[in-house]
Amino acid sequence: MLKTIRILALGATLAMSANTIAQSKDGHARPTIVLVHGAFAESSSWDAVIVRLTSDGYAAVAAANPLRSVASDAASVSAVVRSINGPVVLVGHSYGGPVITAAANGNPNVKALVYVAGFMPDTGESSLTLSGKFPGSTLAAALAPVNLPDGTQDLYIKPEKFHLQFAADISEEAADLMASTQRPVAQAALAEPSGIATWKVLPSYSIYGSEDRNIPPAVMRFMAERAPARKTVVVDGASHALMVSHPGEVAALIKEAASTQ
Repeated sequence: MLKTIRILALGATLAMSANTIAQSKDGHARPTIVLVHGAFAESSSWDAVIVRLTSDGYAAVAAANPLRSVASDAASVSAVVRSINGPVVLVGHSYGGPVITAAANGNPNVKALVYVAGFMPDTGESSLTLSGKFPGSTLAAALAPVNLPDGTQDLYIKPEKFHLQFAADISEEAADLMASTQRPVAQAALAEPSGIATWKVLPSYSIYGSEDRNIPPAVMRFMAERAPARKTVVVDGASHALMVSHPGEVAALIKEAASTQ
């Protein structure tokens, strides 16, 4: 039943976006915001951001990210983008960064990319190569691998380490719930080289926390400067889960990206 409700909600959101575009007569319709979660999270991690976006009149869709491979995950997100009749701003958290980078390719209605503590890979780079570019990540020691029947591995964050590792700036109760509902990422997905770097041709924006323990802040600063991002926001003291702990700042940057196209 819950799955059916979520599917109906997604369909309603997409329909609302299409109707909004159709009714706009001034040629300046607001983009639909497509939010893509990363590893160890799931779509509800965007809830507080979505509340802020929709209260300002934006249509928002938290697209499911399968977390299997960059190419196939991007294809899933790309299908959502193509279903939207009008401009889109793609927002990616963490591993969702490579996914939105790939999903934007070939979709002319994507007008901007927003990276929320997200990887901004160049062609041939992977999440693993980027995360090790500068010291500071403590993620490896917090991981719990699970062997799958096909010989591959899924990666989880150990529940007892989730709070400090992933979301140190939210309550322990909230972090425990996130740990219980976290979705695993295929190990191979983190090592998969990226394709075309669409941030080179699309306006890009970056926001990250100064206390991120998954992706070193130095890595995110490097990527934002390399792009270069039109705007970079560093949230003092924020963890990797800043869309949960600082939804106001995240939503504000998304709205800025959406309004300047």
